[in-house]
Amino acid sequence: MLTKRQNLLETIKGGNPDRFVKQHEFLNMIPEAAFTMAGIPYIPGNTGIDPWGVTWQYPEGQIGAFPVHDAEHTVLKDISQWQKYVKKPIIPTSDEAWAPALAHAKAIDRREEFLTAMVYPGVFDMTHNLMGMEQALMAFYEEPEAMHDLLACITEFYLDFARTVIDRLHPDALFQHDDWGSSINSFLSPEMFIEFIVPCYKKIYGFYKANGVQLIVHHSDSYAANLVPAMIEMGIDIFQGVMNSNNIPELIQKYGGKISFMGGIQSGDVDAPGWTKKIVAEAVESTCRANGKHYFIPCITHAGPMSHFPSVYEAINTEIDRMSKLMF
Repeated sequence: MLTKRQNLLETIKGGNPDRFVKQHEFLNMIPEAAFTMAGIPYIPGNTGIDPWGVTWQYPEGQIGAFPVHDAEHTVLKDISQWQKYVKKPIIPTSDEAWAPALAHAKAIDRREEFLTAMVYPGVFDMTHNLMGMEQALMAFYEEPEAMHDLLACITEFYLDFARTVIDRLHPDALFQHDDWGSSINSFLSPEMFIEFIVPCYKKIYGFYKANGVQLIVHHSDSYAANLVPAMIEMGIDIFQGVMNSNNIPELIQKYGGKISFMGGIQSGDVDAPGWTKKIVAEAVESTCRANGKHYFIPCITHAGPMSHFPSVYEAINTEIDRMSKLMF
């Protein structure tokens, strides 16, 4: 029986996996080093401030935290004067700050799993976290020079973090969050995406890969089929969060061997009030049969090994095991 790590590599290389990769099982993520997420609340009813000064609220009855963009709390009030409002965060460097992450890293069996650095939010995410989605999207058109400069600042921060996390933990995988679209289209056209976003990630992902990181897993639970060629150019190995609106079988046929796809189990369909094991079983079976054994990993479209409703994630794992017995 292959290890989780071996089975993943066989899957994404079109080799001889002996079962389906079971969601995020091959990634041992290090949340203790996720300093870019500091201040973002994960309990309903709480408010926090992230390292960029963005205020986040997690309303009761919702399934996650959201940036606050009213007149009082919006950080970036004028893109043409972004230097006045945006201050690059300082990354913790003390041994004390990194001790929990280092302890976690030392406990990982790298023959079995990838030691995985986590980076949330991403480059595009940060533009609208700072100023709001509408203002950010308009700024790409109305203030392109300022947006290029802001993106350069954000990119340099993520490169600073990459240098630090590589020096401390020596990860061999990266899990990067950056949502690039809605369920039906990308937020930016491919042309604008190539102009503004691709250069940022070529620098970031290029640095990771030049310094021992073997696997780049990029999360965008969205439509992004039109951006897949750009993802390949960036150096992404696995597009995680891929929704069915992307026509996953077509993507596998067209791009398999250059990039792999991880998702297909829509969180909104299975991780919802009133979920049942039958709903999960049907979703997993249809996903596995539609997308096959190579260049595809059945997974909930969430950015991580979790579900909002108890036991959903574990139920998906159980059904993937069942499909492995049927299809391998």
